[in-house]
Amino acid sequence: MARDSLSKTEFEALSDFRYQLRCFMRFSEDLTRKYGITNLQYLLLLHVKGYKGREWATIGELAERLQSHHNGVVSLASRCEILGLVSRKRSIVDKREVEIHLAPDGNKLVKKIASLHRKELLDLQGVFKVAEAR
Repeated sequence: MARDSLSKTEFEALSDFRYQLRCFMRFSEDLTRKYGITNLQYLLLLHVKGYKGREWATIGELAERLQSHHNGVVSLASRCEILGLVSRKRSIVDKREVEIHLAPDGNKLVKKIASLHRKELLDLQGVFKVAEAR
């Protein structure tokens, strides 16, 4: 049975976690802006590059990874395509699906930005803690 209220310690832990998460997000937003893309554009590139087992992802898969609507991801992919970061290919298996592939410039950019994110995450090791649930 769930409790109706949290302890002061639990509120402090949640607050600290959200603060650290926001600091990381701010770092990410500033970094992607420095490289001339939005944070969402970077996330699309990251999810294409990091899709398990292959080097591309469908619009539907990216919508799930980005926790976004299909039509929003279509627009995001279009903006990335205009920038020369991705290309689209009609699926051979299912002609209704569109595969998003990294273009050489997109691959180079995501590798650079991801390595800087990794360094920041390594610096934050041990910072993200969740209070013990009682």
